[in-house]
Amino acid sequence: MDPLLNEFDLFVRTRTPALLRSAYLLTGDQHLAEDLVQSALARTHRAWNRLHETGNAEAYTRKTMYHLQVSWWRRRRVAESMPGDMPEPRGGDSAPDHAQQTTLRLALRAALARLSAKQRAVLVLRFFEDRTESEAADLLGVTVGTVKSQTSKALAKLRSVAPELAELYVTEGTAR
Repeated sequence: MDPLLNEFDLFVRTRTPALLRSAYLLTGDQHLAEDLVQSALARTHRAWNRLHETGNAEAYTRKTMYHLQVSWWRRRRVAESMPGDMPEPRGGDSAPDHAQQTTLRLALRAALARLSAKQRAVLVLRFFEDRTESEAADLLGVTVGTVKSQTSKALAKLRSVAPELAELYVTEGTAR
């Protein structure tokens, strides 16, 4: 088998779970997240000859995901729901509190569903992906001011619709 194809296969196998988690947070739907990751990986595959040498494959794939998601928002505005389950990271705690995790996951899912797609994307980039405001703006193709205003609006909405998530709230650039 071609060594480049082996490298791409390894990249897909190792990074897909993390990409799916980000995509789920962006789309709010497991199936849409899978479609988004698949589309981004298809574009990454086409660019693999130049990406494998620079080591920027994941950054390229994530940026492609964000651009595709923005394109999809602009095409159609559809009422959103979050019917799928959020992918869980592998490994982890030896004795997790499943009831507390489930309650938190359901509350977070319901709160995120109340945000616009753009607000959700900004929060994912800023606090889940730990991107700067300028990086988020660049990835989404918007201004830094838009990132700031969407972040502020999203956090305010989360505070009003889900006060039970207070321990998860972020404050001025830092997560608690």
